[in-house]
Amino acid sequence: MELVVLSGKGGTGKTTIATALGELSRECTKVDCDVDAPNLSLFYKGTQLEKKSFFGGKKAFVNKEKCNECGMCTERCKFGAIKDGVVDIHKCEGCGVCKLVCPNDALFLKDYKNAEILAEKMKIGILTRAEMDIGSDGSGKLITALRRTAKEHSSDELIIIDGSPGIGCPVISSCTNSDYVLIVTEPTKSGISDLKRVYGVTDGFGIRSLVCINKYDINTKNTEEIKKYCQESEIEIIGLIPFDSTVNRAINELKPITEFKESIACKAIEDMWRIIKLKIKQEVK
Repeated sequence: MELVVLSGKGGTGKTTIATALGELSRECTKVDCDVDAPNLSLFYKGTQLEKKSFFGGKKAFVNKEKCNECGMCTERCKFGAIKDGVVDIHKCEGCGVCKLVCPNDALFLKDYKNAEILAEKMKIGILTRAEMDIGSDGSGKLITALRRTAKEHSSDELIIIDGSPGIGCPVISSCTNSDYVLIVTEPTKSGISDLKRVYGVTDGFGIRSLVCINKYDINTKNTEEIKKYCQESEIEIIGLIPFDSTVNRAINELKPITEFKESIACKAIEDMWRIIKLKIKQEVK
């Protein structure tokens, strides 16, 4: 079973909750699909099982022996990636127009590495993550490769995916063909708007969605608005997590919130985990 934790924007508590659920499950594989800003590994110390290069696309290169700097490639490149016979790798989109228009066949495309994929053995389960090269963009292909790598190294019943914030390509790739999506939101106007946008994506792909309202007690009026929307949209709310300053302490100490047993947020997440665990058992049957 794959459970993807999403949020409409960063800072809603998505990673805190994903980390806590991973600790509570005791037997699960974790995948950090927030490739542009991965941070799950900060909470764990593990042993590397595999490290492999990821080639997400192609880049243009110049054969200096054939190039006479005629400027046709510079003129036709819509990304401003070529000047004086030199390609700016960070601007090149690998479209191949330069290769097509070059009268001397001086340009060619080749696969370009933009990330490393790592699989690590943790104290509990496996973690897969990516290290992006400078200037690289997160992509759906990289997310797919991360999820595939996780399955190659683990046979755990549950895979918890920490997805990217927003509704872009990495999010779509994170939740495609998953079993459940847990949308983490907060009782603010932007939180409500982001919840609707994320649910629009997951519902469009036919993925079963659950909702967790983090810091629900900071604005009860907005919390009631979220509850009303979820009721009208037939989305199950499985978590109401109160504001808890202990969460800040846990983040500063790089520890899962589950290590702070006095935390009221931890207790709320434990209650939410019981519901998720029941759904897992039903799914397996």
